[in-house]
Amino acid sequence: MLEKITGTFSSIVKTLSGNSKITEKNIEDTVEQIKMALLEADVNLRVVRRFVNSTIEEAKGEKVLKAVDPGQQFVKIIHDKIVSMLGDKKTDLALKGPDTQSVILLLGLQGAGKTTAAHKLAAKLKKDGRKPLLTACDLVRPAAVEQLSVLGQKIDVPVYKEEGAKDAVKVAKNAIEFAKKNGIDTVIIDTAGRLQIDEAMMKELVELKKKTDPVETILVADSMTGQNAVDIAKSFDEQLGITGVILTKFDSDARGGAALSLKTITGKPILFIGTGEKTDDFEQFHPDRIAGRILGMGDIVSLVEKAQETVDQEAAIKMQKKMARNEFTLQDMLEQFESVEKMGSVSKIVQMLPGMSNFDESMVDKAGIKHQKAIIQSMTYKERLNHLIIGPSRRKRIAKGSGTSVQEVNKLIKQFEKTKLTMKKLTRNRGMQAKMMQQMSGMDLSQLGNMQLPGGFHF
Repeated sequence: MLEKITGTFSSIVKTLSGNSKITEKNIEDTVEQIKMALLEADVNLRVVRRFVNSTIEEAKGEKVLKAVDPGQQFVKIIHDKIVSMLGDKKTDLALKGPDTQSVILLLGLQGAGKTTAAHKLAAKLKKDGRKPLLTACDLVRPAAVEQLSVLGQKIDVPVYKEEGAKDAVKVAKNAIEFAKKNGIDTVIIDTAGRLQIDEAMMKELVELKKKTDPVETILVADSMTGQNAVDIAKSFDEQLGITGVILTKFDSDARGGAALSLKTITGKPILFIGTGEKTDDFEQFHPDRIAGRILGMGDIVSLVEKAQETVDQEAAIKMQKKMARNEFTLQDMLEQFESVEKMGSVSKIVQMLPGMSNFDESMVDKAGIKHQKAIIQSMTYKERLNHLIIGPSRRKRIAKGSGTSVQEVNKLIKQFEKTKLTMKKLTRNRGMQAKMMQQMSGMDLSQLGNMQLPGGFHF
């Protein structure tokens, strides 16, 4: 995610943070580096110029040059300018109360990911306590209606469709009536797109908007198309008046040109980003958190939120007590493997940690993690609760059952014992916890070989 621009900015921040003195020449050189990084990231030229001019003007003032810690002050200015580029603050959907219907109209070109975004948005709103209805109004793309039906079924959200329908406006109006009769408070309309903006598509969308009176008219755009996504957003806004943007394929965007240009050029906020193929790979867009990721500062807030969504709080407290009492077992280790997996890929989790923005998923031994799980799953429940009873004959049986070797079984048990000891010390020693967090914040990729996540994850 935004690997190219993050690499450059992380390096700049690392250099600046250690400077006890900043000169005007330092500022000019740094801003020149930033300018080149933004242009290479396909950021709109007008946006780059505005960023450069305002950064130089503010950084050359007394606030930086005469500051006690000028390096940190300069980094703060850069951070604030990026946040401003991205949209200042998160924007919530303008939904009405649950006693009336809120219509969300999704627009976009063919291939941008509207249908997938529609089901992800429905899943999120359902989790937030809303009662969504997906409406199949893409009557142009073959199998679009069927795709939405399958996705709706997957998340247990109703889909309104009319077999053989030709009039998208009529389908949308009927869907709203259906929602009123069935106590549904949010109607999400998936519309037809084209390979490019044309008169027929715009005419249908204008009529749809007029007849459905949506509270949100959201453009779904492919973030990997860079400035092209910004131009598309501008065209849709001029003709339809969009209220915000959903950027899809954000996890695959190494540059960030669309995200960094959209708000300044169109004045419309980025509402959500698609961060993967799974239904839950869909995040509300927080400009300050994305700015932190770009600068290599991590995104601990999002990481904690993700953990809160997937981890049972009572189970977590119970686990902490077990660790403190040195009662952590192989069964607990297996449960932690599964708990971390629910949060998403290991690389996405690690990239949210300070200093880990350039983490490469290829460095994760996925096969090794699968083998470790297989080894524990091949043990009896009694063995998982007391690893000390696992002698040579049992290890041989476990290796055979898991398709691994006795050496790998031995290695896992040794790793478990080491993890158990570390966790016991960590839960009892606050100073050690603070030291660990400090090490993580200053960690670079060369130190990954020594890093171990709870549950025995090694890189």
